[in-house]
Amino acid sequence: MGAGRMLILIGLALVAAGVVVLFAARFGIHLGRLPGDIRVERRHFGFYFPLTTCILLSVLLTLVMWLFRK
Repeated sequence: MGAGRMLILIGLALVAAGVVVLFAARFGIHLGRLPGDIRVERRHFGFYFPLTTCILLSVLLTLVMWLFRK
């Protein structure tokens, strides 16, 4: 596969990801603020780790890559 075709596929994947994020927000699913994401806030300290979001994105990317290999 040539570099041009790979860039087109990556671009299409990014557009698809953008559409998913937009439609997810319309249905009340806000990536980055899902149940299971870890958030600790103190007076002068804040820590945020989107654990559930990372797992969800990992599963979705794995499925997409699996479909491209077929």
